Amino acid sequence: MSSPPVPRLRPPRHRVAPQARRWWTAQAFLLVSGPMLLTALALGLLSALFFAGALPWLAPLLLITLVAPALGYLFLMPRRRHAAHTWELGTYAVYAAGGWIWQWRRIAPLSQVQTVDTVRGPIQRRYGLATLTVTTASTAGDIRIAGLSEADAEELSRLIGRAAQEGLAAHEGRAAQEGRASRESRASREGGGTPEGGGTHDGRTGPAATVGGPRRDGSQEGAA
Repeated sequence: MSSPPVPRLRPPRHRVAPQARRWWTAQAFLLVSGPMLLTALALGLLSALFFAGALPWLAPLLLITLVAPALGYLFLMPRRRHAAHTWELGTYAVYAAGGWIWQWRRIAPLSQVQTVDTVRGPIQRRYGLATLTVTTASTAGDIRIAGLSEADAEELSRLIGRAAQEGLAAHEGRAAQEGRASRESRASREGGGTPEGGGTHDGRTGPAATVGGPRRDGSQEGAA
């Protein structure tokens, strides 16, 4: 009999804000594409002014190594990031996905949440966005949800904080209940381990067993 198919993990339900595409586009132009295009332009101008004979081979080289990668990154990266960055808050865990070339998914139990931080950079504030970072006790690292609207970031931070507190309180309650049950079980075992009366029992009955045995001179030891 064949085993039933294992269900695949679906992506999180919620996408980040639409403004995140413009934010990632501005970030790409300022940090990567802009400097690459400026470098290609500067090299082309210098070659035209001082080394005109190098232009026939330098222009295609600049186009392949600088211009095309810069434009590809500028237009492709924001679109791919916006499609991949999703998030979802469940009853017991926070679930997030991201990346664009190398994509990732992470699920963190709310019981392991330590801190929830909201960061707004200067470009993010221009587009009304924020980045939420959930720090957990896991060795895999933090969960970072970028491109959230400010309202979603504040609401998600509040919900995660409240859920983490409720989960911690429930965990402490279960730990206290288990500790109390363990102590009661230990006390019950210790109380029932010896016969009633607390002494040892050798099978003898009567006064000789409970008070004392016969003396060597044949008389019975008294109970004085």
